[in-house]
Amino acid sequence: MSLANGDTLSWYVVHTHPKGEDRANTNLRSLGIETLDPHLRVDKINEFNGKLTHIVRPLFPGYIFSRFIYNELFHKVRYTRGVHSLVSFNNKPAPVDDEIIELVRAQIGKDGFVKTLDDLKAGDEVRINNGRFNGIRGAFERGVPDSDRVRILLNTVNFQAHIVVDRALVTKVTKVSHEKQLPSQHKFATAF
Repeated sequence: MSLANGDTLSWYVVHTHPKGEDRANTNLRSLGIETLDPHLRVDKINEFNGKLTHIVRPLFPGYIFSRFIYNELFHKVRYTRGVHSLVSFNNKPAPVDDEIIELVRAQIGKDGFVKTLDDLKAGDEVRINNGRFNGIRGAFERGVPDSDRVRILLNTVNFQAHIVVDRALVTKVTKVSHEKQLPSQHKFATAF
């Protein structure tokens, strides 16, 4: 963030009222002010029926980005329904660098939602956390194009099988979580 120059077109962080991001965004746009209100699509499993549901949430709850000339539009922005205040330091609004806005925009996918970091690579060990295959481990093969599903190779004692499951059901098994679930035989042996 840089120092505010009230005569230039700059991006600012607008603090909204609780759960008021959409309202503030709509009202600011109706004034002709450019905004950026990035959202995430979170996949959750309904604990009662086991079905996958999609929930849309703001990337920055309680905040949106707005681009305007401070000296001309501050009062309109500040008193727009849904807006609480502008993020400021030492009672001066703090503009946001254009590079940060472009970085956020670059993470928005074709579906309009921010892409989360999928750190799964072919061969990574994964664990299925819910559903029919709850607790089973396998090797991540690839994502299924145009869907939120992944293909996993299961290795069991008697056979190998490929299954396709919802991405929300799968987590990467890290070395730390693997050690927590499987106690080390060496530690057990040294105890006696």
